[in-house]
Amino acid sequence: MRTLDVIEGGPMRVTWPPVPKPLELSRSREVPPGYLARAPQRYAYAAPARLHDGWRTRRANAEGFDEARLAALVQGVIDSDPAAQRPNLFHSILVARRGRLVLEEYFHGYDRDTPHDLRSAGKTFASVLVGAVMREGAPIRPETRIYATLGLPARKEDLGRSDITLAHLMTHSSGLACDDNDESSPGNEGAMQGQQDQPDWWRFALDLPMATAPGARYAYCTAGMNLVGAALHAATDETAFQLFDRTIAKPLGFGLYHWNLAPNGQAYLGGGVYVRPRDLAKIGQLYLDGGVWNGRRILDRSWVERSTRAQIEINETTTGMDAARFAAIATRGADGFAWHRYGVRVGERRVESYEASGNGGQFLIVVPEFDLVVVLTGGNYGQGGIWTRWRDDIVGAQIIAALRSDAASRAAP
Repeated sequence: MRTLDVIEGGPMRVTWPPVPKPLELSRSREVPPGYLARAPQRYAYAAPARLHDGWRTRRANAEGFDEARLAALVQGVIDSDPAAQRPNLFHSILVARRGRLVLEEYFHGYDRDTPHDLRSAGKTFASVLVGAVMREGAPIRPETRIYATLGLPARKEDLGRSDITLAHLMTHSSGLACDDNDESSPGNEGAMQGQQDQPDWWRFALDLPMATAPGARYAYCTAGMNLVGAALHAATDETAFQLFDRTIAKPLGFGLYHWNLAPNGQAYLGGGVYVRPRDLAKIGQLYLDGGVWNGRRILDRSWVERSTRAQIEINETTTGMDAARFAAIATRGADGFAWHRYGVRVGERRVESYEASGNGGQFLIVVPEFDLVVVLTGGNYGQGGIWTRWRDDIVGAQIIAALRSDAASRAAP
């Protein structure tokens, strides 16, 4: 049994049987590194640094922003109290408009050279890689049937298991018994990563029972998105990591990044890739420019348009949830191929956008109407009630709102 004693004016003493003697914890008067967003200061806006990484930079006012309003956003982060009841723990805020990076700020000990855990925002790389190898002529398409492409016997039973396509996997509609929002689901991410019997997570997903026919229901499924890597490997004989390095990271001039691996050594496409926010923003600009980065075509424009287009609606009907449960754990919107479409609220209307997003506040948001790319990273892990508000409260109400009236007039209802 653990006990905790607090000595008035002194240390805390913790007694725990596995430890032979009590642990004494004393209060430090020093602020630990990274605890505050930054040391208290008055922020002065400055254009992002010009580096040799492919980004063109410019002052925000030259791209239509009121710099004072952007500065107020950053000052608000600096002045925030991380010990508040519901703090917004931003690690970075980056904004690009018209192909130029105009704001780049980091907090809580992070900087431009620190690769950040993207969590589920990294799932979007599955779609980026499919588009990249399609352009190279690899035998893979959204219509590719996963069991056939892996050379597995056709299975006519099980509600059409053999009909599962990459499109189903990339829209969370495979029909496999895999729902990350259901603790009892045999294929949820926790079940997959916590079990020890099957180190091959592709096989783990392939062996799941069917819950519905493919395409009949939307159920957020990390194991299914990871399974896209199996199809990429079968079509190219390269791992997702090798493909990403060759077709995306090197052409776009990425700096240091890290890629998670499954227990069997295969690249994991379920999320958790670590990249620098400045490099993540390049993916958004690549898509905003129709698949071209600095004059070099990486993806076909047709893939950019198709993959970011709404492919499946997310609502009570498609998820099979009642209204109360849906409101508690889901967001109404749509999915493309591993891109989310929720839109950004600007004033009284919702502006179309597409995004990659992940737990804690990892966002890559593209808003074509305003020629805008925004990257946010954060540390509000497990606090969806906080970070899911950022697309509206930060991107819509502060970043887009900072556009001067001549540029923002298009946002009027």
